[in-house]
Formats: sequence, structure tokens, C-alpha cells
Amino acid sequence: MEQPIRSGENFDVIYEFFRGASLSLEERVSGLYQIIKQETDSQRVFYHRVIRSPAGREVLVEDPYTGNIVPMLMFGSNNYLGLANHPYIKEKVRQSLDEYGSGIGGPPFLNGYLKITQQLEERLAHMKKKEASLIFSSGYAANLGVVASLTQPAGKVFYDEYSHASFTDGLRLARVFSNRFAHNRLDQLDKQLSKAREDGTKDLFVGVEGVYSMDGDLAPLDELIPLCRRHNAILIVDDAHGTGVMGSHGCGTGQHFGVAAEIDVLMATFSKALTVNGGFIAASKEIIEFMRYAARSYMFSAAMPPQTIAAVHAALDVIENERHLLTDLRSNVAYAAQQLNALPWGFKVDTPSAIIILETPQAMDIRKASLMFHEKGIFLNSVEFPAVPQSKERFRISIMATHTKADIDRLVETVDYVWSAFA
Repeated sequence: MEQPIRSGENFDVIYEFFRGASLSLEERVSGLYQIIKQETDSQRVFYHRVIRSPAGREVLVEDPYTGNIVPMLMFGSNNYLGLANHPYIKEKVRQSLDEYGSGIGGPPFLNGYLKITQQLEERLAHMKKKEASLIFSSGYAANLGVVASLTQPAGKVFYDEYSHASFTDGLRLARVFSNRFAHNRLDQLDKQLSKAREDGTKDLFVGVEGVYSMDGDLAPLDELIPLCRRHNAILIVDDAHGTGVMGSHGCGTGQHFGVAAEIDVLMATFSKALTVNGGFIAASKEIIEFMRYAARSYMFSAAMPPQTIAAVHAALDVIENERHLLTDLRSNVAYAAQQLNALPWGFKVDTPSAIIILETPQAMDIRKASLMFHEKGIFLNSVEFPAVPQSKERFRISIMATHTKADIDRLVETVDYVWSAFA
């Protein structure tokens, strides 16, 4: 190695070192392995924890340092409505195995297109108030596909600085001109679009997220749509964390703002509230048909297994028929916010989504704090650079409809305990 690696070195330093240094593959692999081993040996890594039970408000976790299997309250899952172990959904998945087997054996473009997949695309389009939709093997593949197929080098894409990595990776794949604007700063976006129009750019695109996963706040779609219309820009909304959660019937952030039909292109995933792999794009019939032939991440990916498609159908059934889940979720979010804000640490939690963010104080060692949460039986997510800026490390709490008030009380007590340790 060109320089020694110290035990406990911050991952932000590690990230910059391996991104910028002129090292061979062997040096990078062995160096990172050494760092991770040192951090693990110091009980400072709480990623990739092994779950030994179905997903729910409480899960059994294999402790990475003791090997014991311990119950933990789950506040780190996107299983917002608690559907991952729902009996109705499991039964529908079992039925699909009997009816369709385990899969097609190739991409739908050439090897077959299940009727239930076609029906799900129609159902998703209706849910999102669009003419058609197209199912991908993952939300990541959907974002790659929509950006790489719809944009071209003569166009320009402007995107919120908090946009997901899959969107920015799609931009790299498309090799299209792109420029970020500061988070939710529509005045800055307005100026960028005006300049692009003055330059004679033919196609303008704007990329935002309905719910931002690392902050829990929303894109102001009711203001964005008129802005895009003024500049004749195509709006692409990633509603991964809004689908199933936002809106009066869980149809998403577009429904929340009353503008669902006015979004040009919408991406969403099955991997959050719907709890299985996959994603989809919803748009006009012309755009969707174009993407069936132009989106490489669709054309060259295997068809989704019928069990996944059946699980999404069943999850949508539950959302439609068990409306109390949305009510319970919002009640739990409000209760958690109220209790956290009552602590003496200056929290100002106010989120319309199911995501609560607690930024860490400067004196807090986030990995030591993670160990404390883990030892107290609270499973939540610690978020470090490069996922967030170096000065904005945080814990992300995901609230579920199935959490009890007692669960939330225990979470809040543990937050108070951890923050007190670093006061």
C-alpha cells in the first residue's frame, strides 16, 4: 500500500482514497478488505446484518459479533405498510407457483410475456393515471432505462442534487449533458431552463424524486409542473418511496399534490411499500412503446418471475381493501414526530412521508451510536458519506403501519439514551 490504513478511519476518507489514488485492482481490493476487517473487528460495522425471520415490526437478527439470534424492533425497513409477511399476499404467491411455475427463462421481449404481467402493467398505469406502463427487473434498471432511452446528446437534463444514484448512473450511460440544481430550489432550476431554451436546446428534461429517501421531504410537484410547462420541459418523477404511501389512496406523491395525471414520466419501484423486487415506468402509450424497443435495461433483462408479479397484484389488493393501513401509518408517523420533538435535543421532525431523519450532532461518533442502538434492540439505518454530505451524517428511521405505540416509545427512549451519551 502507498500509505498505512488506520483502524477506525472514516469511510469518507476511505472512499476518496480509493476513488482518487492511482492503485492497481489488487491494491484497491486488498486495501479495502483490510479496512473493513479492522472496522468489523472493532465492532464498528452494522451493514449487511443477517435477518432470520420474515420481515415485520419485529425481526430476528443474527448478531454479527456474538452470533446470537436476537429480536429487534425494525425501524430500518421500507416495508412501510407491513405487507412483506401478509397472509393474503403469501397465498397469492403460492397460487402463482402452481399456475405459472417459477419463471419464463429469458427476457419478455423474446421469450414470453405473462398475462398477469400485462394485467399488472395496465393496473399500474391506471393507478398512476397514465396510458401505459412498463415493468423492469428493478427500480435501478427502470431509472437506467428511462434516462438512457429518452434522452440524447443534443438534449439537456436538469436534476435535483439529491436524486438517486440510479438516475445519475443513467445520465452517465446516456452521455447526455446534465446539470444539478440545489435541492428543491425551483428558482435555480427556472434560470437553468431559461438559459437552455435561449441556447436552442431541443429536448429539456427535469428529474426529481417524489419523496427523497435520505431526507423524507417531497418535491413540490404542484409548483414543478407549471414550471416545466412554461419551458416545455419533460418532467421525470422517481416515486419509489411515495408509491403505496403518499396520497389519499396510496397512489403516490402525484396523488398527494393532485397532479398525478400531469406528470410526464413516472418511475416507481416494487421494493419499498410493495416489498418485492422490480420497478416500472408509467407514461403515454407512445413513450412506453418506444421504451419497449429502446430501453436496454428492459430488453436485455429476464422477465420478472410470476411470484413477484402476483405479490404486487396482491399488495395492491391489500392497499385497496385495507385502507386502515394508511391511516395507521400516518398516525404512527405523527406520534413518533411528536415524541421525538418532545426530547431536549432540538429535533424538529415534520415529515409528510414515512421517513424520519435525525441528523447527528458534531460530537457523535455515528458508528459507536449505531452499536448502542443495536445493543438496545433497535434496528435503524446509519447513513454516512458518500450517501449524504460529510457534515450531514444521520440516522434514518422508517415508520411502519404495524408498529405499536409501545414500539415507538421504545425507539424514542433509545434515541434519548444515545443522544445523552454524546452530550
